[in-house]
Amino acid sequence: MAGGELYLAVLMLACAAVLVRSDHQYKVADPVPLYANKVGPFHNPSETYRYFDLPFCSPEQIKEKKEALGEVLNGDRLVSAPYRIEFLQDRDSEVVCKKKLNKKEVAQFRKAVLKDYYFEMYFDDLPIWGFLGRVERDGKSDPEEHKYYLFKHLHFEIFYNKDRVIEVNARADPNALADVTVDKEIDLELMYSVKWKETDTPFERRMEKYSQSSSQPRHLEIHWFSIINSCVTVLLLTGFLATILMRVLKNDFIKYAHDEEIADDQEETGWKYIHGDVFRFPKFKSLFAAALGSGTQLFTLTVFIFILALVGVFYPYNRGALFTSLVIVYALTSGIAGYTAASFYRQLEGTNWVRNLLLTGSLFSGPLFVTFCFLNTVAITYKATAALPFGTIVVIFLIWALVTSPLLVLGGIAGKNSKVEFQAPCRTTKYPREIPALPWYRGTLPQMAMAGFLPFSAIYIELYYIFASVWGHRIYTIYSILFIVFVILLIVTAFVTVALTYFQLVAEDHEWWWRSFLCGGSTGMFIYAYCLYYYHARSDMSGFMQTSFFFGYMACICYGFFLMLGTVGFRAVLVFVRHIYRSIKCE
Repeated sequence: MAGGELYLAVLMLACAAVLVRSDHQYKVADPVPLYANKVGPFHNPSETYRYFDLPFCSPEQIKEKKEALGEVLNGDRLVSAPYRIEFLQDRDSEVVCKKKLNKKEVAQFRKAVLKDYYFEMYFDDLPIWGFLGRVERDGKSDPEEHKYYLFKHLHFEIFYNKDRVIEVNARADPNALADVTVDKEIDLELMYSVKWKETDTPFERRMEKYSQSSSQPRHLEIHWFSIINSCVTVLLLTGFLATILMRVLKNDFIKYAHDEEIADDQEETGWKYIHGDVFRFPKFKSLFAAALGSGTQLFTLTVFIFILALVGVFYPYNRGALFTSLVIVYALTSGIAGYTAASFYRQLEGTNWVRNLLLTGSLFSGPLFVTFCFLNTVAITYKATAALPFGTIVVIFLIWALVTSPLLVLGGIAGKNSKVEFQAPCRTTKYPREIPALPWYRGTLPQMAMAGFLPFSAIYIELYYIFASVWGHRIYTIYSILFIVFVILLIVTAFVTVALTYFQLVAEDHEWWWRSFLCGGSTGMFIYAYCLYYYHARSDMSGFMQTSFFFGYMACICYGFFLMLGTVGFRAVLVFVRHIYRSIKCE
C-alpha cells in the first residue's frame, strides 16, 4: 500500500506540483509578460502586500495572473504591471503616467521608504527586485529630520539569446527622485526605459545566476567546514559509543552467562534484572502509537522532499513548487501514518482503534490548523498577501476531506487487520518492579537536554543558512549538503538515544518507551531555542505580524522535528533493546 501511495505521489507531483520552466519564444515587437507581484518591508519577509496597495499608477484594467496552489501559499499575487516591454524594442525614458498625490498618499509612500520597502516583479518568469526609495540622514539621528525620496525612473536592462529572454536587471535612477518628506500634494511622474543586449548564455542556464550566491567559494567553504565538523563529531561519537557499548555489552554477556552456569537462582543485577518489565507496554498506548504514526509520515515526507530537491525540482524561483509538494506529499502519505499507528497500536494490544486514528490524524495537523487560523487572522487584519483567499482554503479543505482522511482511514484499517505481533524476547511479569531512586541527572528533562544537544551541535551551522533562506532573501540551492547534514542528524540522534537508554536500563529503570521518544525528539526543542537567538541576534525582523508568523510557524516545524526524530530515536532503541535481551537467557 505504501509503495502505491508513493508512486502515485510521484505521478501527481510530476503532473501538478512541478512548475515547468518557461519555454516562451518571442518575435520582434511581441509583448513580453511583466507582472508586479508584491511590496513589503525588506526585513519582514512574511509581511508583504499587493503591489497596488501603494498608490502607484495602475493600468485601466488590472489583469490578475492565475496562480497555482503553492504560489498562493507563498504569498504571490501577480497582476499586470504598468510597464509595457516589447521584445527587442528599446525605450528611452518613456513616461508611464502622471499622478497628483494627496497628503495621505505622500505619507503612505514616506512610511514605505522609511521601512525599506522593496518591490518584486516577474518578467518572463524571471524575478526582479528593487527598493521604492531611499532615506538621506545627513548624520542626523532624529527620523523627523531625515529626507525621504521616492524613485521615479526605473531602467530595465534585458539580455536575450535569439528569440528568448535570458536575464533581466532593473535599477532605479538615483537622480530621478520625488521628495515625500513633507505631507503636501506633489505631482508624481513615473518613467521607465528599456535596453536590450545580446548574450551567449543558453536558455537552460538562465536560472543559474540566482543560485550563485549560495554556491560561491566562500559559502561553499563554510558549508564544507560545517560538514567536516559534523562528520568528525559523528565519527568520534559513534566510535566512542560503539567501543564502549560493545565492550560493556560483551562483559555483560560474559557475566550473565557465567552467573547462569554457577547458580540459576543467583540474584540478577543491571539491565538483566528488569527483563520481566522492559517489554511492558507504555502508558497512553494510543497516544504513543499516534506519535509514531505521525513521526513516520513526517519522516517519509522529508525524504520525498529531499528526493525532489536533489533531482532539481526546486530550482531558484520555481514559484510555489515547495509548498505544492509539501501539501500533496503530506496528503498522500497520510496512509502511512494510519497504517503505522494502527499496526503498532494493535501490537500494543489496543482496542479502540477509531480513537487512535482520530488522534493520529490530528496530532500534527491539529496544532498546525490552530496556528494557521490565528496567523491567517493576523494576516487578514494587516491586509497582507499571506492571508489565504477563501477559494484556496476550500481547496486545502477538499484535499484533506477527499485525499488525506480517506487514505488515513484505509491505512488504519490495513494496520488494524495486519497480523504482525509484537516481538518480545522476554516474557513480561504480571506486576512491575519498583524503580529505584535515581539522581536528578537521570531524570527525563536532564536526559532530554543531553540527548538533544549533540544532534543540534552537528547541524547548527547549517541552520543559519536555512533560516536566512526561509526567513530572509538568501537563496539555498546546495541540497546535497543539506541531505548529508540530515543523515548525520539521524545517525547522531539514534546513537545518543541508544546510549542513554542503555544507561537507563543499567540503572534498572524499565520505563524506556516514552523516554526514548522524548530524548530522540528533544533536538526540536533546541532548534526552537535557536529561533529565539536568530530572531534577536541574527535578523532585523520586527512587528507583531512578522514576529507571530516566525514563532508560530517555527513552533509547528520544530514540533514536526520532535515527532520525526522521536520516532527515529525510539525505533533505534527498540532494535537495540530487542538485540541485547535476545542475546541472553532471560527465563
